[in-house]
Amino acid sequence: MLTLLRSRRSVRALQERPVPEALLEQVLEAARWAPSPHGRQPWRFVVFSGRERKERLIERMSAAWEAQLRLDQQPEEVIAVRLEKSRQRIRQAPVLILPCLYLEDLDRYPDAERQESERIMAIQSLGAAVQNMLLMAYELGLDTGWMCAPLFCPAAVCEALDLDRRLQPQALITLGYAAADPKRRPRLPLETLVIRLDSQSDGEQPGQ
Repeated sequence: MLTLLRSRRSVRALQERPVPEALLEQVLEAARWAPSPHGRQPWRFVVFSGRERKERLIERMSAAWEAQLRLDQQPEEVIAVRLEKSRQRIRQAPVLILPCLYLEDLDRYPDAERQESERIMAIQSLGAAVQNMLLMAYELGLDTGWMCAPLFCPAAVCEALDLDRRLQPQALITLGYAAADPKRRPRLPLETLVIRLDSQSDGEQPGQ
């Protein structure tokens, strides 16, 4: 398991080689077993690969991306390069999976604070479901890329794919076979990430 966790990588360039349906089903099945609040599984996964849908999605999302990059006062040449790279990632992916929040079945509370906590629990569980997919894909010899762009233009994504507005797009997962090995980013050392409040020796009596 640790080898699998360390080996999984984020791939931006994928081959045009199609993904067998049986492998896709296994990737989606892995997501189904993620932990979720009250066991409600507050997520849905929109799966598509057709060129026409890809192009509609690219068109709607590109307009939102460009507007946001201009707000950030990015140079025109930078905007053009970033947009084209994102478009190509979507076009080249044999399969696209759009993880969405679906909150209709969650518990309802009379106060806003607990209701927001319920929503956050759903988001956390969606992340676990996506991680299950990424790991299963790599175990099956596939590669993935996690694109956060739908978070910044959910209405555009729903319009492009004609989705039920109760679905809240959270990410876009590209799935296929790597065209090239990606450059791996270093990880922070464990001692930087972990805050230990108790030492292993705490609570031991002399002579134990």
